[in-house]
Amino acid sequence: MIFQRYHERTKNAQQDIQQLTKEINLNSFARLIVILGGGAILFYSFQYNIVLLVLGLSLGFMLLFAFFVKRQSKLEKQRDEHQAFLDVNTNELTLKSERKNIYSSGEEFEDDSHPYTADLDVFGAYSLFTMVNRCATALGVKQLALWLQRASSADTVKKRQEAVAEIAEDLEWSQQFQTKLVFNLKQKNDVKAYLSRYFEDAGNSFGTRFMRIYVLAAPIILLLAVGYSTLISPIWSFVAVLALVHLFWTIALAGKVERFSSRAERAGRKLAAYAKSLELIEGKAFLSPRNRELQEQLRGSGRPLSAVFLELSTLINKLDARNNMLVGSLLNMLFLWDFKYVMKIVNWKLRYQDTVLVAFDIIGDFEAMNSLAILKRNHPNWTVPDLLGDLKTAKIAARELGHPLIAAEHSVRNNYTNREHEIALITGSNMAGKSTFLRTVGLNAVLAYAGGVCCSTEFRLPIYNLITYMRIKDSLNESTSTFKAELDRMKYILDTVEVDTNSFFLIDEMLRGTNSVDKYLGSRAIIRKLIAMRGKGMVATHDLQLASLEEENVGKVQNYHFDIQVQLGEMLFDYKLKDGKCTVFNASLLLRGIGIDVDNENRN
Repeated sequence: MIFQRYHERTKNAQQDIQQLTKEINLNSFARLIVILGGGAILFYSFQYNIVLLVLGLSLGFMLLFAFFVKRQSKLEKQRDEHQAFLDVNTNELTLKSERKNIYSSGEEFEDDSHPYTADLDVFGAYSLFTMVNRCATALGVKQLALWLQRASSADTVKKRQEAVAEIAEDLEWSQQFQTKLVFNLKQKNDVKAYLSRYFEDAGNSFGTRFMRIYVLAAPIILLLAVGYSTLISPIWSFVAVLALVHLFWTIALAGKVERFSSRAERAGRKLAAYAKSLELIEGKAFLSPRNRELQEQLRGSGRPLSAVFLELSTLINKLDARNNMLVGSLLNMLFLWDFKYVMKIVNWKLRYQDTVLVAFDIIGDFEAMNSLAILKRNHPNWTVPDLLGDLKTAKIAARELGHPLIAAEHSVRNNYTNREHEIALITGSNMAGKSTFLRTVGLNAVLAYAGGVCCSTEFRLPIYNLITYMRIKDSLNESTSTFKAELDRMKYILDTVEVDTNSFFLIDEMLRGTNSVDKYLGSRAIIRKLIAMRGKGMVATHDLQLASLEEENVGKVQNYHFDIQVQLGEMLFDYKLKDGKCTVFNASLLLRGIGIDVDNENRN
């Protein structure tokens, strides 16, 4: 079972972190010993007045200290990677038990005016997005949100399903990819947008045509001058003057070099952080067409983009040699080092700026697909939906369809098909499951259209234009009453169905903001208009009188219901969808539970 593997991986990661922490502490102690012990040994060595001994010991202790510093950095980096891996696995366990996710819940995408996301709990705390999202980058989050906000074409979904299935089979690759990107959860800025501004910044240009030519020629000129002085006739004064000219020239432009260096360094750090995730994508032997297509885009420049990212880091590290005054001065005198590597970075930017940014979109795509792959891996009993092409004749067919956000042990599954009708009219008592069933159909359709698996054993459906009417709220800011908000939403539903016959509506208890007579008459008129427009969908209602529409519209409307069983005064809900209209209601029983006897009121 997959969650047992998460437990095992969590335990192993914790053990690795503990071991690395011990090694880090020992390494820190060793550094302290080198400082204290080395200082003491050097102090005593001065008494022997042997210069070579002092120099040798000093060099030895410096190298030993540098070794421990480098080892410390390596161990801390390994611990950080293991901690990220631990976070990835712990999150799966926490999400299952507490429905809390370290990744975004998509609250920024909540939109009451969207055709369906607000009504179906697609975004926000404890939402579908909270359940599915494993995207750490801003682009990944946006991509996954877009897939849930808008249905993709059948061909696109098919390719995505294959790509998702391939990733789901490789737990190691999937979690390593997650691990390499977890650091983005602490990033507040859009890295692609930042780099785009960096590439477009005119201040990142450097050097004249003469400078570019001379920087290449300078080492050769110095080498020839030294050779001439050694072999033919001494011109050492020329060599010295030329070296000083180089030094003072770089000093004069040091401010501009520093500004350029700081910008490039920030960009280089960001690119280097993504290089390992790109290596994972580039290095895997993908078989599915979509994964291979994205992989090929990373090679569009002729080189793996991970190598391109690391090249900038290498150039920046070499430029940073200028930070050591002595070394930097010698390098500038001999090679005009600052100018040389600034111009190398400029050339890198000009060569790769059009292809580098593509990598972030590809990482975002893989993050979104990995999110759907984890959903598939965590729910091996869910099905891959079959999207039907012919919208005129295709129908929904679902077996054991359950609500994706309800735990399996509490979920009640239902079968449904609209093979013999266009509109399902669902009646039933309060809390019997009408609204939940509408959301069950809607959420599974959203998952299907995104390329994910669905909470069912079989789910076949066309790609409908999904629209909902469920949670209608008033607006103080817009001075809108609940009834006015209902009218606006219903107008939107009717207008959409009129222009798009492929729409599928989910309507839960329309016209709640008016009296019972107007509610019934208005609801009946709306449903008749939807029938006249050849609309398709589901309507849940308490108005049992609306069930007569089935007899008036044979083959277009079909009655279903959720009911209750009353035993010894207790209400028992089975949440099973049944054919026909409801005959048992529970409002009086519910009111009696809070001390109100409806039967006595009727007798009085």
